[in-house]
Amino acid sequence: MQRVERVVVLALEGVYPFELGIPSRIFSAAGGRYEVLTCTVDGRPVRSNADFTIAVDHGPEVLATADTVVIAPVSAERVTAGLSDEVSSALALIPSGARIVSICTGAFVLAAAGLLDGHRATTHWQLADRFRKMFPHIALDPDVLFVDDGRILTSAGAASGVDVCLHVVRTDHGSELANFVARCCVVPPFRDGGQAQYIEQPVPELGATSTATTREWALARLGEPLTLTDLAAHARMSLRTFARRFHDEVGLSPGRWLIQQRVARARHLLESSDLPVDQIAGHVGFATGASLRQHLHAAIGVSPQAYRRTFQTTAR
Repeated sequence: MQRVERVVVLALEGVYPFELGIPSRIFSAAGGRYEVLTCTVDGRPVRSNADFTIAVDHGPEVLATADTVVIAPVSAERVTAGLSDEVSSALALIPSGARIVSICTGAFVLAAAGLLDGHRATTHWQLADRFRKMFPHIALDPDVLFVDDGRILTSAGAASGVDVCLHVVRTDHGSELANFVARCCVVPPFRDGGQAQYIEQPVPELGATSTATTREWALARLGEPLTLTDLAAHARMSLRTFARRFHDEVGLSPGRWLIQQRVARARHLLESSDLPVDQIAGHVGFATGASLRQHLHAAIGVSPQAYRRTFQTTAR
């Protein structure tokens, strides 16, 4: 009989209701492999950061029974470098072998409790400077959607909670189940790139100084061996100016962006055609099938054949 893993979600005062609901939504779609319980530090209702209060069925005692604990985020104004006695006492109940996951500002709670000492972490990009000032000894990477550092996993803001919960399912039970859960929840099983694509950038002036036209031109020619020189020449800019303006508009380097677009096109062809992997590689601009395999695995963690088995069958 398959063991059911218990996931306990801790809701603190000022909790974001959207993120609080993510673990239940994702793990409950995994075919009975997880049991999700929500608790507060005293069993009483907590005020959300919206215009309502959230009542739960459990107090902190369920933390002691958890296989995985998820720390839901709280509004930024409640973030502090220290913890109340109640919160500290609740966190102390977590078993030493339990996996701990934080969403967004939940990383501040883990850091204040000393649970991130010696670990890499992430949080919402808007709070990165604040996190570094409060916890300079913790290695923070604000560019990624989540960090898996063994027992401790931290994720960025809002929907990155979906990404990290799907990652947990994928780690526990494989890509096929994680992809099934993603389809049930109508979310992508993987999101390419990190937080850089969402970081607020100054709005560039469009027209002759924008790279948008060149991006459209490149997308129509992904099968060609495009170089930075080719892109800059099409945009009629110097290499340095083009690279800087491209990064300002997209949040990625031209080379990284091209790889992402080629991987995305390859995924579409794997889902929608029976073309051999080597032929798909040529269509999307990778020199060899081995190159496509390498980039696809780096982006989503699976081989072309594994991806095709999962998605082509479902799509058809």
